[in-house]
Amino acid sequence: MSADYRLDRPLPPDVLIGRGAVWSRYRQYPVFSLPWLRGRSALFASIIGVIALLVGGAIGLAARDYGLVLPMAFYQFAGFGLMATTGPALATWVRHRGWSAVAERRGIVAAMLLGMVASCLADFMTSARIEAMMVPALGPSAYPPLPDLGPVERAVSIALNLLLLIMIYGLFGGGLALRAYFGERQRWHDHRNRRALADARVQAQRADLRLGLLQAQVEPHFLFNTLASVRALVRRDPARAEATLDALVDHLRATIPRLRDEDALLHSTLGQQLDICTSYLELMRLRTGDRLSYAVEIDSALRGCAYPPLLLLILVENAVKHGVEPKPGPGRIVLTARRDGEDLVVTVADDGAGLQPGFGGGMGLANVREQLAMRYGERARLQLQGRPGAGTRAEIRLPASPP
Repeated sequence: MSADYRLDRPLPPDVLIGRGAVWSRYRQYPVFSLPWLRGRSALFASIIGVIALLVGGAIGLAARDYGLVLPMAFYQFAGFGLMATTGPALATWVRHRGWSAVAERRGIVAAMLLGMVASCLADFMTSARIEAMMVPALGPSAYPPLPDLGPVERAVSIALNLLLLIMIYGLFGGGLALRAYFGERQRWHDHRNRRALADARVQAQRADLRLGLLQAQVEPHFLFNTLASVRALVRRDPARAEATLDALVDHLRATIPRLRDEDALLHSTLGQQLDICTSYLELMRLRTGDRLSYAVEIDSALRGCAYPPLLLLILVENAVKHGVEPKPGPGRIVLTARRDGEDLVVTVADDGAGLQPGFGGGMGLANVREQLAMRYGERARLQLQGRPGAGTRAEIRLPASPP
């Protein structure tokens, strides 16, 4: 049995059958588990108890002896209760032994057969006791004599009675539960295969995401361009070269430690992502000779909100590359974050060249949309707005959640 197929825990939803009704809630647990046995026994005890009281009352009314009601009800309750629970109780004992799958299946079948034999004995004993009580109370009419049958008719009658008893003991004593046990194991096997396939797909997506983050956060092309800018500034403007190096160090300090933490590659906070974007913008401000200015407007209470890595940085890079750099003269980028009901809305706005034909279909924005869909489904979206020459506004809306 798999470690996560626990007998004391409810089954996964796709393994259950007939869940939802109050009287069948015990079926959310594995067949022949202790919670299953307690729930089934309580259900059968309630039904048998009501029937036993009704039959006992009818017999007491017919015999005009109301002292028979409770004894009759007790013996009928005991007889039918043993018939209904003996086999399942023995099968439950077997299933908790921790045997191998083959030994468990054989043991449960044997337990159910032994339960049928015990049910037969309990039925005969309680029937004999009830008969001994009814004959003095009702006289010979309690059990009228059987008609005289020939040998063939008697044999057919015995065979039919035996067949009827087997059906009663088998079904009432847990035959359907035995069938449910084998069906449950097959459904669990199918569930485990589906989950293994889903886990493999998730691991592949996580690997792709880690690779994308590594490539985006330590982009060789970006590093080479920055170092080339520093090299050009060393002779012309040593102070700016030094400031650019300091900004590059700050940016790498904000990103590289997270690359060493596998979990941090997949999970982050809005504050951490804004720090990365701020260090990147400061570096780009120095590289562009102060032609770029920026601002970050956010309520400090939102910094702890969970936020996917990389997405915001991609929007900021696009604002620099496609907004500010192509536009002559100074440009400005503003990052804002706000709560809108249950959503967290983060905006990257620039006053640069604006949306150009074909913009929005690149790999960066495609990755943003794909990761939003993978993490949040239809609850998150990316929106782009802008006019040529009047800047661009990129907005990511996703469910607000704690770190």
